[in-house]
Amino acid sequence: MSDTYRHLGEYSDLVAAMHKQYGERPWAKPGPETQAKVRECLRFTLGAEQPAQVKLERTWEKDGVAGELISWSVGYGPRSEAYVLKPAGVTERLPGILALHDHGGFKVYGKEKIAEGPEPLNATLLSWRDCYGGRSYANALVKEGYVVLASDTFLWGSRRFSLETMPDFERYVAELGAAAARREGVADEYARYNLAAGLHEHLVEKYCVTLGTTLSGIISYEDRVAANYLFGRSDVISDKIGCLGLSGGGLRSTLLQATCGHIKAAVVVGLMSTYDGLLDHNVASHTWMLYPDGWARCGDWPDLAACRAPSPLLVQYDNEDPLFTLAGMHAADERLRKHYASVGCPEAYEGQFYPGEHKFDLEMQAAAFNWLARWLKN
Repeated sequence: MSDTYRHLGEYSDLVAAMHKQYGERPWAKPGPETQAKVRECLRFTLGAEQPAQVKLERTWEKDGVAGELISWSVGYGPRSEAYVLKPAGVTERLPGILALHDHGGFKVYGKEKIAEGPEPLNATLLSWRDCYGGRSYANALVKEGYVVLASDTFLWGSRRFSLETMPDFERYVAELGAAAARREGVADEYARYNLAAGLHEHLVEKYCVTLGTTLSGIISYEDRVAANYLFGRSDVISDKIGCLGLSGGGLRSTLLQATCGHIKAAVVVGLMSTYDGLLDHNVASHTWMLYPDGWARCGDWPDLAACRAPSPLLVQYDNEDPLFTLAGMHAADERLRKHYASVGCPEAYEGQFYPGEHKFDLEMQAAAFNWLARWLKN
């Protein structure tokens, strides 16, 4: 471990001071005790975690996919919108997948970043799919024989804060950034909102902590509400539900795997490292969702991911991912392997390493789809 940290500078010795106070990071082994600690750190739930006032807003059929636009209330804020996608003309029940959209610093849209609805995609959404091999992977999953749910979560799409709600400072800085982008020839109508929303996330976490919860807790709660909706659908095999996502979607998949018993297989793409592996360069790269208040005193991020072992887990790593160190990713992989071996099911965890930067390309998707089929279809 480095003695000097780029973003700590003259305060780099703070790391050693905290290690001296708390000792080595605890090894939080899989099981009910660690699961309870995760829930305690996330600190958010409402009632039975069921969607309220569910409404079918629209239906369509396109390219062999039958789609529904659903909305519901999670108990606060604007209504949540979700796409339900399934093979057109199929009447039997199918396994279900929650396709979890990424963070990406792009909050104008949520579900639309990974799934196609009834309207044609605009140029911005089309270019966003570059990291997904140029396609909507949620729709590709439908062709594999699943009912796929892609829902907006807190801060994104139908669940985003209005720009007018954000403080003047955030909006002022965002306007400066958008103006600078335009001078560089970047014509993005969403730049102002996304820049403001990036700054606003820090304020949201402050409010969460002040109210006794965490951003991670709210988002994982909303994803459990979505999972409960999928679980209750008559066209879904209720004991065959999985989840997957890239980046912030991988983070959401980790939290959902850890906190929701309906999840029988989870795929995490481009979002796994030990905390120590982030310290030198990557803490600043990530959302508050990766740092639920108090969890670092209970265990490491891979411990949280493995707390429901032997529940099947696939993690895909990109070797040149600028958001992580390769050492931190390999350390997480080793820690996850030990956790699954400790419960007698080493085969229920798989770590796959791929060349290239932050992505979920067609090769990775094919491997993930095959792995999901192994646990949800066979």
